[in-house]
Amino acid sequence: MDEDVRIFFYQSSYDAEQVPQALRRLRPRTRKVKSASPQGAGFDRMAAPRAEALFDFTGNSKLELNFKVGDVIFLLSRINKDWLEGTVRGTTGIFPVSFVKILKDFPEEDDPTNWLRCYYYEDTISTIKDIAVEEDLKSTPLFKDLLELMRREFRREDIALNYQDAEGDLVRLLSDEDVRLMVKWAQGLPSQKHLFPWKLHITQQDNYKVYNTVP
Repeated sequence: MDEDVRIFFYQSSYDAEQVPQALRRLRPRTRKVKSASPQGAGFDRMAAPRAEALFDFTGNSKLELNFKVGDVIFLLSRINKDWLEGTVRGTTGIFPVSFVKILKDFPEEDDPTNWLRCYYYEDTISTIKDIAVEEDLKSTPLFKDLLELMRREFRREDIALNYQDAEGDLVRLLSDEDVRLMVKWAQGLPSQKHLFPWKLHITQQDNYKVYNTVP
């Protein structure tokens, strides 16, 4: 039986204690790593991301970090799901995650992407689409930028941009001033994290039936 297949299906307690040599083949593309030391002034060892070595590891190149079982490695970055970058005894390099036990992981990173919810109309609402943008939730976009973005997302040139007022009626946007009024009006509305409080309603340019014109 192939040794890798045997270990996968019939791993013994002895196998579990052995160094997972096969994982060396998963090393990511090499890159230069800058030297870093966690010994600087003000460094909080207990707060720093760190791991404990479960096995000895000897790197295959200068980019890989050598360490001994029991070493505490201070973590600098996550290369991918299988490899980390860290430093021990003044040396910096990358190493397989499977050789260590994480004592303190990296803090969760806040996703910088915000989302703009759009309602696309034909006869009725036919599409609800959240569009990823990197603008701050408090920013006020230019009308032409919004129009260009919507034309690109919905692949139509003959569209009009609108927002919905407090009575539920659609109000067409025609200028930067209209956009500023929409953003200001939406400031008091409840909003979800990473979602703009104002929403865009996309209609056909020559479709005026969507507006409440009754006095």
